[in-house]
Amino acid sequence: MAPKFGTSGVRGLVTDLTDGFVADYVNSFLSHCDTGGAVYVGQDLRASSQRIANAVMTTAQARGLQVFDCGVLPTPALAYAAETAGKSAIMITGSHIPADRNGIKFYTTQGEISKQDEANIVAGLGQTFDTLDAKGSVQKVADQAIAAYTSRYVEAFGADAIQGLRIGVYQHSSVARDILVDMLSQLGADVVPLERTTEFVPVDTEAVDPDARAKFQNWCAEHTLDALVSTDGDADRPMVTDHTGAIVPGDVLGALTAQYLGADHICTPVSSNSMISQMPEFKAVDLTKIGSPYVVAAIETVQKTKPAAKVVGYEANGGFLLGFNVKGLTPLLTRDCALPIVATLAAAKGRGLALAELAADLPAVFTAADRIAGIETTVSQAFIKDLMEDAGARAGFFDHGARIEALDKTDGLRVGFDASEIVHLRPSGNAPEFRCYAEAQSALRAQELVSFYLNKLSKQLG
Repeated sequence: MAPKFGTSGVRGLVTDLTDGFVADYVNSFLSHCDTGGAVYVGQDLRASSQRIANAVMTTAQARGLQVFDCGVLPTPALAYAAETAGKSAIMITGSHIPADRNGIKFYTTQGEISKQDEANIVAGLGQTFDTLDAKGSVQKVADQAIAAYTSRYVEAFGADAIQGLRIGVYQHSSVARDILVDMLSQLGADVVPLERTTEFVPVDTEAVDPDARAKFQNWCAEHTLDALVSTDGDADRPMVTDHTGAIVPGDVLGALTAQYLGADHICTPVSSNSMISQMPEFKAVDLTKIGSPYVVAAIETVQKTKPAAKVVGYEANGGFLLGFNVKGLTPLLTRDCALPIVATLAAAKGRGLALAELAADLPAVFTAADRIAGIETTVSQAFIKDLMEDAGARAGFFDHGARIEALDKTDGLRVGFDASEIVHLRPSGNAPEFRCYAEAQSALRAQELVSFYLNKLSKQLG
């Protein structure tokens, strides 16, 4: 399948992301979106990322733009540097998908591109552009961008925010592996770096395999950790465990972070834990399609129509978007890993609770999520379309002994059953993956539902 836009930029096989392909998309972006006359370029640690980044920078230079080479850094750090300077940005990353794939994310001077920006870029593909005799310059600014991102949170939370906590950092191949160690240390934690890799590891914060979960439990016990933290490959999604090594789901991190910051309005995809509707501090909850562009659009609507609202957004993967000024932090409308990690740890420390106790104070609604890979998008989309349109097909597939009571087709198919259970199926838009989300009155039951339906999908579509 040829590379194409999904919810997080253009993604595809590395072999298809040729220099010519990259130049075509970058040229269209530069021609149809506000760049501020310059572009900040960052990348993750995939073997292919440097080559693609070089193609991006060469294309931008040929169009006369100044290029700021940010090297390897988190996507939110790149976005913050570009936004602060009033310039555009391009991040080379495939996030959590395997290393034989990669991707490109675009940011205008206003932040993440919108769906309209995306349509304009696609419409402009295939055009030819003259190169200029006077090429744009390249300036390396990785150190400055990383320092600014780290300072953003150290200055906001203070040197004793998590003092006394012993925090493990699962480093793997995350672009934030050194930044997290430095940031958490500056915030007062005793930090233990763990398992740094030389090969790229495709960590998906929504689909952590059993072997990794067992490893986390062992680390927490061996090193007497209060928590273990990590991110996906480009560090726009956090991963946090409690002291036992049990993973705190991303939408729980989102709720805890929103609560700690004093937010009163939440924008989040329909796949997120519905417990937020039971939390009185949140006056409004807007549910969106899955993907940060939809969350960003919802936050921007709130900012325009309700300027006094303390609005935030987050996704089920844990990526957090800040939409109001708080603690000296300015809004940052792109998925961020650092804020939910730091805020959740600070909230637990401030209340004198273990992270597990902090999460236990939330309404007792539990979620689970996982995916199966290797199913082509065309196959999964045809399957989900059949379930949406054919009541008989739905009844035949959803057969775990509960009665269907509600359907939500906002993004994929979200089915509500009696006993307050939900199963949500969604094919990926730009990767051969099929995701399943579930919600139930216990964590075990939610995981049972995910396992049951992923097994059925694997048998029918695998």
